[in-house]
Amino acid sequence: MRSTMRFIALGLAGLMLVACSHKDKNAPLAFVPADTPYAMANLATLDDDTRTALLAQADAQLPAQLAQLDAMADDLAARDADTARLLRAFGAELKGKTVEGFAAHAGIDVKGRAAFYGLGLAPVLRFDLSDPAMFDAFIARLETAYGKKFDSAQEGKQAYRRHVSAASGTEVILAVVGKQAVIALLPASATPALLRQALGLDRPQKSLQDDGRLKALAKAKGYQDWLVGQLDLTRALPLLASGNDPLLGAIEKARAQAESAKTGEPVANQLQTPPSCATDAARIAARVPALSFGYTRLDAKHQDARFDIALAADISEAFAKLKVDLPGLGATGTSPFDLNIALPVATLRTFWSAQADAVAAKPFTCPKLTDLNDEFAKLGAAMQQAAIPPFGDMLGLRVALDTLVDAKNTALPGFSGRIVLATSNPAGLLATGQMMVPSLARLRVAADGKPVSLPQDLAKMIGQPAWLAMGQHALALGIGPGEDAKLTETLSAPVGDAGRMMRMHLNGTMYLSWLQLMEDKADSLAAATATLSRGDDALGGDNDDAATEAAANAARSKAQFALMKAQAERVDTIDAEMHVDDDGMVITSQTALK
Repeated sequence: MRSTMRFIALGLAGLMLVACSHKDKNAPLAFVPADTPYAMANLATLDDDTRTALLAQADAQLPAQLAQLDAMADDLAARDADTARLLRAFGAELKGKTVEGFAAHAGIDVKGRAAFYGLGLAPVLRFDLSDPAMFDAFIARLETAYGKKFDSAQEGKQAYRRHVSAASGTEVILAVVGKQAVIALLPASATPALLRQALGLDRPQKSLQDDGRLKALAKAKGYQDWLVGQLDLTRALPLLASGNDPLLGAIEKARAQAESAKTGEPVANQLQTPPSCATDAARIAARVPALSFGYTRLDAKHQDARFDIALAADISEAFAKLKVDLPGLGATGTSPFDLNIALPVATLRTFWSAQADAVAAKPFTCPKLTDLNDEFAKLGAAMQQAAIPPFGDMLGLRVALDTLVDAKNTALPGFSGRIVLATSNPAGLLATGQMMVPSLARLRVAADGKPVSLPQDLAKMIGQPAWLAMGQHALALGIGPGEDAKLTETLSAPVGDAGRMMRMHLNGTMYLSWLQLMEDKADSLAAATATLSRGDDALGGDNDDAATEAAANAARSKAQFALMKAQAERVDTIDAEMHVDDDGMVITSQTALK
């Protein structure tokens, strides 16, 4: 049923980008408890032109999302036919409509307010309606397509509908409360208190609107008010691990009952959760307390976003002031695809060795988490080996591609561009390579950035002319005609500034090339699968179902690639970067549209 809620929310998620939040008692955030473990809401309205542009993009994405919905229904059909029918019924309501057309036909206010949040871990979506009667009519159409009515129920004077999934121990409730709709995923045996809170009949003692946390978060991080979200791991992880959350408890009980029916293992034995689980979960959450996200710019031509990961002080301190000498990490790339990744092995080794030592000194005792003890022990051993040169001298990697084509009958695509390996000892790295590849031993490469042609036998193996150059902090390999002229500049590009860990640049043409390459590989795989199915049939096998499924998968894949390429054709550039500051890790992206 979590899948059901996901796709009900999917059909409405675009509304959260176009609505406004008023400081009144009926704003969606007024119903959200201040201690919710997660929340996402719109705090301001978009202008009409931007709203129109975003709805057009949502329309372009809708067919692919509907194809995914159909695939999920197919996957669910064998084990939960009831829910599969409901998913298909919802998909039928969306097919043939625009997002705005669907919203208007369902009485949903595209200029209204919305919030998605948790009552504990139980998700609730609350949004404004333009016409409650039309929303009721939409639910009636959904029931007709589904093949039966949802259960009707009453809590006090408030009527609501419910769909129960015995397989998962959960229920989806749908209600019209005043001029708002409420959709929530709750335990099938939800307490009256939880039900009343989900419906909004009982208000939280302190709401997220009173708390003002999302507004303060937007101001502190530079998020615009159109969409702001936060996941509070200090609240969520203990709920996940303790077994005390009503929704998770209901899901685990249903799973345990199914297991007991098969194996005879008592349900009570399967549901035992020692107190140490909540303690261990809180310990993990203290290292990564929260995640948050929001748009920093959003209009008809730009979609810029920011994602923040709060980190414990010692983690931030280890990287916030670190400057990595990777040429290119300090400036936006100019190649069609340009990826810079900081890999300061010496610093990473010190940091992860300390984490492994901390776990060894105080192992996790919760049965759900004891595997982490072994993983950290392996990590500690790997960090010891990481000290061995030349790997221990590694600082980072840069890949800059100027062309990318599908080389037929080869495992790897054809490309031209440069590969940069940053290291604190480039001469040592070159010497190691010369020992491993004898033909390199003839090369004389100075640390002046000037390119030297690779020996003919190596160039023949690569299939293109290639050059090697060395700078103060890196070795650079140029592959393809004309790449030698770019190596000196590549090695002198600005290195990373403090805290910078990653930078990427991608233009729309290269984006389309990636998609085309992926589609070609998918077509080859589909053709091979079809050939195998025909071969099995020729040998007397009964593989009709497999062949039919393969053909359906191939058709869905082709349609999805067509849609993705249509969307990519609108992209001018995509830029992204990641850095660590005193508060944690920050990931930003900037998408410019044609």
